[in-house]
Amino acid sequence: MTQSSEAPKPKAEAKINKDAHASSTELDELDDDGWGDDEQGGKDLPPPRPPAKPARRRKRHSMIRRFFVIGVLAPILLATLYLYVIAKDQYASYLGFSVRAEDSASPVEMLGGITELAGSSSGADTDVLFEFIQSQRIVRLVDEKLDLRKMYHMPSDPVFGIDPDVTIEGLQKFWGRVVKVFYDSGSGLIEVRVTAFDPDDAKAVADAIYDESTVMINKLTAVARDDATSYARSELEKAVERLSNARAAIQKFRLETQIIDPEADIVGRMGLLNSLQNQLASAQIDLDILMQTAREGDPRLIQARRRVDVIEQRLANERDRFSATDGTVNGAYANLIGDYERLSVDKQFAEQAYLSALAGVDAATAEASRKSRYLAAYIEPTLAEKPQYPRRLIILATLAGFLIGIWIVATMIYYSIRDRR
Repeated sequence: MTQSSEAPKPKAEAKINKDAHASSTELDELDDDGWGDDEQGGKDLPPPRPPAKPARRRKRHSMIRRFFVIGVLAPILLATLYLYVIAKDQYASYLGFSVRAEDSASPVEMLGGITELAGSSSGADTDVLFEFIQSQRIVRLVDEKLDLRKMYHMPSDPVFGIDPDVTIEGLQKFWGRVVKVFYDSGSGLIEVRVTAFDPDDAKAVADAIYDESTVMINKLTAVARDDATSYARSELEKAVERLSNARAAIQKFRLETQIIDPEADIVGRMGLLNSLQNQLASAQIDLDILMQTAREGDPRLIQARRRVDVIEQRLANERDRFSATDGTVNGAYANLIGDYERLSVDKQFAEQAYLSALAGVDAATAEASRKSRYLAAYIEPTLAEKPQYPRRLIILATLAGFLIGIWIVATMIYYSIRDRR
């Protein structure tokens, strides 16, 4: 150690002589503690602190130990006693399924090889089913079928059992404890674990879940089919109404005009006109012959002229029916023909629209039938032979870790507050 240029004082010199046998390391430690010549500065230093006394048991130590016994050891002991002596064994039934959408291809697509032949997973339907299994609706349905309150009522095990007078909300909360649903959104697989005090009860609940899930999928399929065909059926209803109105209009026209088919009727009338014209020509020829051979006043001549006049009058009347405008339904025959043609065109258009709408309904129904959903179970509800629950060691380890953590945090908080005083 480097000596100071100043002369050491008697007290420091006596201290150095007393500790002359000390090692250089010990002298360095003395310097660090403020006993070296460099730190003296010509002044007296205070005496060193006495060494720490051995630790003694205090009141706070007993309090912390008591808190550990009451807050940690006692609850763990009580939980161990309950789990291994009072708690009833529970059996688990497992169920696994997936919602499949079978989309069968049309013959044209199959020949073209542009469609998949296997069924595909329906993710949206699986999401709906996942929420349905945890909903109050399925809890109510299964309770009505199996009486869950009676099944899970265990007076000797109130922790893992249920009150028989519990409400539907409490039953749904308890349902979340005994029915665990695991869903893999990537593969679309759902696995359900049901626990009960009896293996047959666990399997019965799992079967009920599978049955109600199947009913839900069938409802979703029916709704999808109705949505796919609703527009086509709406168009068909409009086409039927239009066709009915067109047929009613033609029937009304026939009743008012007393003409079944104006086109056929006009053909008959034209034939009648041609016949009258031929008869008129023949009668006029006969009249001309009689006028050359008979005298005035001859009855045959009078009869021939009368016959010619009658034929001409009839011919004129028939021609007037084609262009009469007296306001009657049979007045203007050309107008009747025009009205009938318009009604006939409306009827033909309504028939074509009806056939098109009917074909659309058939096509939509066929398309909806090709896309069907079904529940594919890859794990049927199992029947347990050995109880697996409650997981006693896991429960105790979790409880112990939780209580010890609380005890450590509380102790640290206590000492932190104490040190700040």
